[in-house]
Amino acid sequence: MTILIILFLATCFLSYSNGANDNFKGVATLFGSRTTNYKFAIWWATIATFAGSLASIFVAYGLVKTFSGKGLVPQTISSAPEFLTAVAIGAAITVMVATITGFPISTTHSLTGALVGAGFVAVGTQVNFAVLGSAFFLPLLLSPVIATALGGILYIIFRDMRIRSSITKEWCLCVGEQRKAIPSCTPAPALSVKYGNTISAAIDTEENCQEIYHGRFLGINSQKLLDTLHFFSAGVVSFARGLNDTPKIVALLLLVKGLSIHWGMLAIAAGMAAGGLLNAGKVAETMSNKITKLNHGQGFTANLATSILVIFATKLGMPVSTTHVSVGALFGIGLITRRANIRKALEILLSWFITLPVAAVFSGGAYWILGNR
Repeated sequence: MTILIILFLATCFLSYSNGANDNFKGVATLFGSRTTNYKFAIWWATIATFAGSLASIFVAYGLVKTFSGKGLVPQTISSAPEFLTAVAIGAAITVMVATITGFPISTTHSLTGALVGAGFVAVGTQVNFAVLGSAFFLPLLLSPVIATALGGILYIIFRDMRIRSSITKEWCLCVGEQRKAIPSCTPAPALSVKYGNTISAAIDTEENCQEIYHGRFLGINSQKLLDTLHFFSAGVVSFARGLNDTPKIVALLLLVKGLSIHWGMLAIAAGMAAGGLLNAGKVAETMSNKITKLNHGQGFTANLATSILVIFATKLGMPVSTTHVSVGALFGIGLITRRANIRKALEILLSWFITLPVAAVFSGGAYWILGNR
């Protein structure tokens, strides 16, 4: 009974870590393009992700089976609470360390590494590496490449549509009241500082200026239409992430007696929501501003590419990473616009490569401790 309680708590910690690292990824383009502020973006992500988690109860059972460890290690091991607890602990620690350091890594990748680490300590070379390659590594390796290509292609198509529709870009020069400190002219020592409003014009660097679209598409103001579609696409990405990630984590709770899969998914959804609201700041900065600079249209395009790939993969039961897909789409657009931060992209890529071995070490150590208690 004690080990089942530990398993439940470890899985809830994993869902919290997942929310902290992943929740903002769906709305990063809203914040990065200055379509909205951080607070509104994270709440929109939380609501949409929670909805996706609830929907996963009905449509994503394939991923529950994939991440239960069946087929990767012998049945007697994959159904042991010590094994599943070690996987939850290893993946959770890995994701939380990445969150604290601001790196957007994949919970899917962390779970895969944790399954391998605990499995190797448990059965050694009996780990079915053939299943590991076809069911786990191939989708994880291909998804960012496909997302990079799709993001770039969609951006080129939409840019051509914008030009053909005579929709132009305009830059705003903001003029208005600004609150400034005004020194008082009274003699010392009564010198004081007062505050008042002055009229000023704001001149800033190009990346901090607000870019808007001028013109009409199908009789609708192009900027308002784009903002509406952008918010909707961000919600779809967040929904798809909840749909794809929740069953992967709830698979670890299948052994908890008296806990139905429906209540398990609800617990995971709550943990994700809490993690995103309380701990998403550093990853939000990386995703929104450090991969590439975005305008409204580019942000919408990246979200559209991400949502298409993640929803399609979820329907097929393929464990792709929303992180890999989202970063790939952003990077693909950045390559086309020549604003991609190559150095940051390489740092993120390096963090992806070390995710699996780090998670394997943590979960292997946890399994060894639990097995010798």
